[in-house]
Amino acid sequence: MLLMDEPSSQKQFSVKMPTDMPAADSKESADMENKTNGSVETKSTVENGQFPDPSEWAVTDVVDYFKAAGFEEQATAFKDQEIDGKSLLLMTRNDVLTGLSIKLGPALKIYEYHVKPLQTQHLKSNAA
Repeated sequence: MLLMDEPSSQKQFSVKMPTDMPAADSKESADMENKTNGSVETKSTVENGQFPDPSEWAVTDVVDYFKAAGFEEQATAFKDQEIDGKSLLLMTRNDVLTGLSIKLGPALKIYEYHVKPLQTQHLKSNAA
């Protein structure tokens, strides 16, 4: 899990890979394993063991999320295209792969490991 160092008045994003999701009642913190292009695996507390719900995020929140996820270079594409949380939740795989004009490898990781799980979590939390 990667936490951004920011003043307490700003949001902090915890980025967790889908395969690392803890049980809803578990708490964890540990080491970080660096990999290229957002495959940074770190552990931290995730509220209720779930991804955050980005439906209220501003464009800057989306950019900060992807920077925290290890996609510093690609995060600017979300800013350039003015992708806020609601827009992020509406994005298709094709939107991410072609609409953001970013390299294919990072685009695939962004969609599969971040956008799609955020969308799934949002749908589950709103269906309940």
